[in-house]
Amino acid sequence: MTTAIGSNPYSELGLAQKASDKKADSLGQADFLKLMTTQLQNQDPLKPLESNEFLGQIAQFSTVSGIQGLQDSFSALSSSLTSSQSLQASGLVGHGVLYPSETGYLDGEAGLSGGVEMASAGQLVVEVVDGSGAVVRRMDYGTQPAGTNYFNWDGKDASGTALPSGSYGIRATVTRNGATEAAPTLAAGLVQSVSLGSNGLSLNLAGLGAIPFDQVRQII
Repeated sequence: MTTAIGSNPYSELGLAQKASDKKADSLGQADFLKLMTTQLQNQDPLKPLESNEFLGQIAQFSTVSGIQGLQDSFSALSSSLTSSQSLQASGLVGHGVLYPSETGYLDGEAGLSGGVEMASAGQLVVEVVDGSGAVVRRMDYGTQPAGTNYFNWDGKDASGTALPSGSYGIRATVTRNGATEAAPTLAAGLVQSVSLGSNGLSLNLAGLGAIPFDQVRQII
């Protein structure tokens, strides 16, 4: 096959690149083949390039190209998953969710609800504390089974006086075999809106602010 002087021999192989599409800071297939050809032309005749070394370089280039392809695929998949999550989260607006927290929001009408995660059965006690740390209500639920057990505070203190709406601390203890230990608490919150930012998807809860979407344990 004869190649005209000044023509690009790589164009016949389908490897020609348009100057406008070529990035100055990256190497394409045509650049790689040019480098390989130059290397072969200028190799020491007494120490020719070994075939396994030549094949190794080709394999390295193929690996880099494959990794770039995987990165592009994962990026597209990530965007797709984020869009899917956003659609799912938007359906939570107006619904309640349970999430790990030691603070709950007292709504004058609905009260303050939440849950306690118990590793095993025991006597469950839930306390509600105000901003100063004083216990305003103590609720003894008796012996409860392992798992998530729910509670609801009507917003009244021990004397029956209604307390103002706002944020209150919640803490739980479980007593079993004469030993008492703290138990993880969950707070219930009403989803008002959904936000998508640099840190991912978050839910904006009434009176409590934003929480990461992946912290939601249950929809109520």
